Amino acid sequence: MTDAPAAVPGDLPEQLHRVHMVGIGGAGMSGLARILLARGGRVSGSDARESHGVVALRARGAHVRIGHDPAALDLLDGGPTVVVTTHAAIPKDNPELVEARRRGIPILYRPHVLAQLMEGYRTLLICGTHGKTSTTSMAVVALQHCGADPSFAIGGELNESGTNAHHGSGGVFVAEADESDGSLLEYLPDVVIVTNIEADHLDFFGTEEAYVEVFDRFVDLIRPGGTLVVCLDDPGSAALGERSAARLGDRGIAVLGYGTGECRAAAPSVPWAGRLSDVAAHGTGSSTQVEIEPPLVPAPLNRGMRVTLPGVHMARNALGALLGCLAVDPDTQPATVLDGIEGFGGVHRRFEFRGTVAGISVYDDYAHHPTEVRAVLSAARDLVGETGGRVIAVFQPHLYSRTEEFATEFAEALSLADEVIVADVYGAREEPRPGVTGKLISDAVTAPAAFVAAVDDLPAAVVSRARAGDIVLTVGAGDITMQGPYILAALGA
Repeated sequence: MTDAPAAVPGDLPEQLHRVHMVGIGGAGMSGLARILLARGGRVSGSDARESHGVVALRARGAHVRIGHDPAALDLLDGGPTVVVTTHAAIPKDNPELVEARRRGIPILYRPHVLAQLMEGYRTLLICGTHGKTSTTSMAVVALQHCGADPSFAIGGELNESGTNAHHGSGGVFVAEADESDGSLLEYLPDVVIVTNIEADHLDFFGTEEAYVEVFDRFVDLIRPGGTLVVCLDDPGSAALGERSAARLGDRGIAVLGYGTGECRAAAPSVPWAGRLSDVAAHGTGSSTQVEIEPPLVPAPLNRGMRVTLPGVHMARNALGALLGCLAVDPDTQPATVLDGIEGFGGVHRRFEFRGTVAGISVYDDYAHHPTEVRAVLSAARDLVGETGGRVIAVFQPHLYSRTEEFATEFAEALSLADEVIVADVYGAREEPRPGVTGKLISDAVTAPAAFVAAVDDLPAAVVSRARAGDIVLTVGAGDITMQGPYILAALGA
């Protein structure tokens, strides 16, 4: 009996030659569609509304219908060989899924398809409660700067290329590994970066213990000879490293740590791979000293690093990305990787500058967990510290379950701002819950705070509070991102 031939990077499995995607305009699904089209696949899909992403996919040859209808499965001649959907965003009674089941067309979730597209590549996967998109994006840009052309799938659009996914000519595939529904267990990684582990997505997992367990199960999937890189500034990821060190070491998998070492005591068995020191804010970025240790470099390296995004958390993400690049592609030179990270232009909705009017600057950020909110407001405080201005946070809670679970923690994080405006909950896939509104949070904020239920009323609320030198931050994972231009227009008026 002979072994099956190894998968060749870029080959498209026969099942994925004709793919229909339900919710094709979403961040993850649109990226998958881009890669399928680039590999010669035929793609159709549907979405609830027109969007920039849908228009871009049509330009690449996708057939997209707005609205969900069983007839969408006939957009491709011969019909689809498979229908792709997501765990959370698309209900199981969606008419296209119902029709696919009636016709006997296989239905796959997005992570399963992405795992098939990774076959034959050397994979770098980034996971963690926070920082996945920024860390993944930095790694991609750094590898590109080294002359590589990695394939990638990211949860946000790179400012350099304006895209969230790419089919590259190289042998490396870089991607986020999303833990929110346990789907990261579909992947077989070579290198894993764990940025942090903190309770989240309890609507799916039920308990914090079950949430943490999925990371243990994921790192057990690392291929022999691979590498696990954990942040030693986070108690959750440091503890994961300590639990994994002996078990993975027996399989020839290196477990390495990075950061400033705030939680070093939780992982005495994890050796250093990279350390940060002397982190200092500089405008909208920071500078730090980086020490890199063997085995990812032949000899210890010590040099400065500048990060274009503010906050210590972004410096940690940059160091994690650096180590991931060295682990997944040993031919890369540390100095060249660092140069690439220093030129990183950011990701849409990660402390993204929207404009300045009357001396008031508006930024937008995707933060939707208390720890993320605290990090972005801390970075904003560093920024206004140089100008003497104030921070005005305009926050939209995301999901009723998360708002109910973390209302107190959100209020504590938002209290870092000088003024806080809280909109009502963006429910996304969830139905409203009695008594759960944004007011749960605004009432508990210790800084001056107001609850403004309607997003259309937010610009006026900002105008009545902001003055020259202030920073206004729109924060949240919902449609709060649309408010930046309206706030700027209101300030100009």
